[in-house]
Amino acid sequence: MRAVQIAQHADDLPRATAFYAELFGRGPVASFDPPGLVFFDLDGQRLLLEEGAPSALHYYLVEDVDAVIARMRAAGTAVESEPHVIFTHRDDQLGPAGTEEVQAFLRDTEGNLVGLVEHRPTAGRSGPT
Repeated sequence: MRAVQIAQHADDLPRATAFYAELFGRGPVASFDPPGLVFFDLDGQRLLLEEGAPSALHYYLVEDVDAVIARMRAAGTAVESEPHVIFTHRDDQLGPAGTEEVQAFLRDTEGNLVGLVEHRPTAGRSGPT
C-alpha cells in the first residue's frame, strides 16, 4: 500500500497554484473549474488543492533545503523555521543510514505549514542530535 493523494486547503486556487508551482519547479498536471480542483503530480503521488479540503501538514524531500528556502524567501514566502538538523539516521528505518535529517518549514499562500526535508550526509557523526 502507498499514499496516492494529499488534499490541501486553498482559499485562492490561482494564488496557491502559483505557490506550489514555484516550490515544485513545475506546474499542475490538471485543473477542474468547476468545481475548483488543482492537481500536481509528485512522482506518482498527487497533491490536490481544493477550497473544501482541510489543512494538512506535509513534508517534501528536497535535494538542497538551503537552496529551496533561499529561492522561496526571494519569492516572498514566509519562512517559519530555518533549516536545522532533527536527528541522525543510524539505520535505514526512517531515512538513509549515515545521513542527518535537516528540516525547515514555510507557510504557503493559504497559511498552511509546509515541511521541507533533506537527507544530508553526516560528517562522521552518529546518534540523535
